[in-house]
Amino acid sequence: MRASRLLSILILLQLRGRLTSQALSEAFEVSPRTIYRDIEHLSAAGVPVYADRGPGGGFALLDGYRTRLTGLSADEAETLLLQGLAGPAAALGLGQPLATARLKLLAAAPEGKADDAMRIAGRFHLDPVPWHRRAETPGELPRIGRAVWEARRIAIAYGDDAGERRTIDPLGLVLKAGAWYLVGRSRGRLRTYKVDRIARLEVLEDRFTHPAGFDLAGHWQAELARFEAGLQRGQATVRLSPAAMARVYLLGAEAADAALAAVPDETGWRQASMPIEDIDEACAMLLGFGAAVEVMSPPALRRRLAEKAAAIAALYREAGQSPR
Repeated sequence: MRASRLLSILILLQLRGRLTSQALSEAFEVSPRTIYRDIEHLSAAGVPVYADRGPGGGFALLDGYRTRLTGLSADEAETLLLQGLAGPAAALGLGQPLATARLKLLAAAPEGKADDAMRIAGRFHLDPVPWHRRAETPGELPRIGRAVWEARRIAIAYGDDAGERRTIDPLGLVLKAGAWYLVGRSRGRLRTYKVDRIARLEVLEDRFTHPAGFDLAGHWQAELARFEAGLQRGQATVRLSPAAMARVYLLGAEAADAALAAVPDETGWRQASMPIEDIDEACAMLLGFGAAVEVMSPPALRRRLAEKAAAIAALYREAGQSPR
């Protein structure tokens, strides 16, 4: 751990020019005293590092010194495709290798280009978690990730069938809207498991061979299309006001596309068809739009919305009545 930190300190000094003991201690989550000892070890190893005291002081390398100790370790190389995904990398237990690999890449960049790369990293950020949700960090995720990488079979207890032991070939992990999913092969069939529903996990010694031609991204997209088609068993025709159009994406991509393609009438309202799962699901979704959306069909959905609206109105009819 110390050797890795010493190398990271050396690369940071090369990239940044001058850093205080406080800045370094915060970067590596150690005490300033530990940083002073690390600097002494670097100096003893022949690294030309010196300290300036007083305001504007700190540790720096002699002008012109550049390290060539920037070879990537196996763990660091494995994390390169996770650049820009620091949160997911940390959830997989790869946060530190990713940070070190990033430093080595910057140090190996041609002079002057490292600043450009750091500027880009500071101005673009990818956040895969939807609004009003927290990212899932299942406790077993790092072990599952390692089993995926090493092609080791796992045995799990899953969901409501926690008493049943399933043996799975873990083929890949997918991060979808802040939630982790495991795509695995069990009894010859490809299945998808939500990682936070895995109750118990055992990584087995057995290894497996990936199916020939298996493409994780392609499989996931096909499964999404199949899943969504299975849910959308009906159709509803709705009229949307200009106010509803500002939030039309909440009705789903197909409904939004149809609404945006519709020609507004003289009052700005548009009529479009949207797929629905069932009457209850559609009612719950459309109630949030209030009078900004009118359902034209099916009649059963109109009736259910009228019933729900009447029940809400009855609950709040007496404005001055105290809550129960």
